[in-house]
Amino acid sequence: MRTLQVSELNAQIKSILESTFMDICVEGEIANLTLHTSGHIYLTLKDEQSSIRCVMFRGNAKNLKFEPEVGQFVLIKGALSVFSPKGEYQILCKSMTPAGVGELTLAFMQLKERLMQKGYFDAQRKKTLPPFPHRIALLTSATGAAKEDMLKVAKKRWNHLEIVLFNTLVQGEGAKDSIVNNLRLADGFYGSSYGFDVIILGRGGGSMEDMWAFNEEIVADAIFHAKTPIVSAVGHEIDVFISDFVADLRAPTPSAAMEMILPDQNEWLRILDETYTHYTQSLERFLSRKQDSVSSLKERFKEYHFESRYRYYHDQINYLRETMHTHFASIFTHRQFEIDALEGAFKTSMRSIFTLSSQNLHILEESLKAYDPHRICTQGYAQITKDSIVRQLNEILLDEEFELTDAEQNIRAKRIG
Repeated sequence: MRTLQVSELNAQIKSILESTFMDICVEGEIANLTLHTSGHIYLTLKDEQSSIRCVMFRGNAKNLKFEPEVGQFVLIKGALSVFSPKGEYQILCKSMTPAGVGELTLAFMQLKERLMQKGYFDAQRKKTLPPFPHRIALLTSATGAAKEDMLKVAKKRWNHLEIVLFNTLVQGEGAKDSIVNNLRLADGFYGSSYGFDVIILGRGGGSMEDMWAFNEEIVADAIFHAKTPIVSAVGHEIDVFISDFVADLRAPTPSAAMEMILPDQNEWLRILDETYTHYTQSLERFLSRKQDSVSSLKERFKEYHFESRYRYYHDQINYLRETMHTHFASIFTHRQFEIDALEGAFKTSMRSIFTLSSQNLHILEESLKAYDPHRICTQGYAQITKDSIVRQLNEILLDEEFELTDAEQNIRAKRIG
C-alpha cells in the first residue's frame, strides 16, 4: 500500500465527493445563519442527528424571494464541495425554498410583517382622495386589457377628466423598477399646475409569479413616500398584494378603481336638477312674500301721506261746517216765532255770538292755515320717508338714501354729512 500525502488524500476525496454528489437535494433546519454584506449567505443545515455547512454565493442568493431565518426548515438544491486545504466539505447551494410553505407565500408574509412594524399600513397616514378628480395618472401596460377597461369605465362615469398613461412594465424582470420609476415620475408633478389628483397602479389578474412585482419592498417604499394619493387596483377581487396594504385605497379590480374614485355624472345631474327646482321654488316663495310686504307698505304710506291727511282734515272741517249750518237752520225754522218775538234781543245776542264765533272761526282758520301741509311745503319743507315709512332726519344714516316729498313732487336723496 502506497503512503499518501495529506493533500493527495484530500484531493482524492474532493474528486470522489464532487463527482458523486453533483446534484443533491437536502432538507433540514437552518442554524448559525450569516447574511454577509457581500451578499453571500453562510449557514448550517441540521436535523436531529447531524449537521452540514452550506454556502450560497451572491449570484444565487439575489434570486431568493424570502429572507432565510434561523429555525426555518428549508429545501436546498446544489452540489457537494470540498475545501482541500482543510479537508472540509460543504453544500454549495444553488437554490433554497421553504419546506412546507411556498417560497413566495413565505416571502409575502415576511415582508407584510416587516412593513406592518414600520407603520406602512397605518390608517392615519392614508391620504384622502378628492371627490371630483381632474387629472389621473394611470400606471399600467399600454397594451393590457386593464387599461381599456379603466378608460371605458372612466368615460362612462365622468367625462370632465384628464387621464395620463404611464406605460409601465407590470410583469417579469424589471417590472418592479418600471413601477417605482413611473410612480416617482408621476408623483414628481405634485404641487405644480400639472400635478395629479390620484395615481392608479393597476393590472389584470395572473399567477403569483407574474404579479410578484407588486409584492416588492421597493414598490412599497415608493407608494409609502409618495405625496399623491395612490390607488392599488391589481388582479382580481380575491387577490391581495403588499401594494394593496400600503396604498391609500385598495380596489378589487382595475374597473372597480374607476367606479370607486370617480363620481357618477348621471347621478350628479339628477342632484343638480333637484337642487335647481328646490331653489327656484324657494325663490318664488321669497319673492311672493316680499311682494306682499311691498303692497302692505304702499297701503301704510297712503295712510301717512301729506295729501291723505290734508284731505281727511279738510273733509272733517267741511262736515263740521255743514253740520253747524244745518243745525242753526233747523233752530231758526222751528224757533221762528220766538225769534220774531225776541228779534231785537236775539239780534243783539246773535251779533255778539256771531262776532265771537267769527273771531274763533278766524282763529281756527288761521291755525288751520298755519298747519296746512301745502303751505308748509311752499315754505321749503318736505316730508322725509325711507322704505315708504316716515322718518326723522336723525334716523337717516350716513350715505343712506331716502325720499323727500312735497305737495307737487317726490325726489330721492342721500345723506352725505
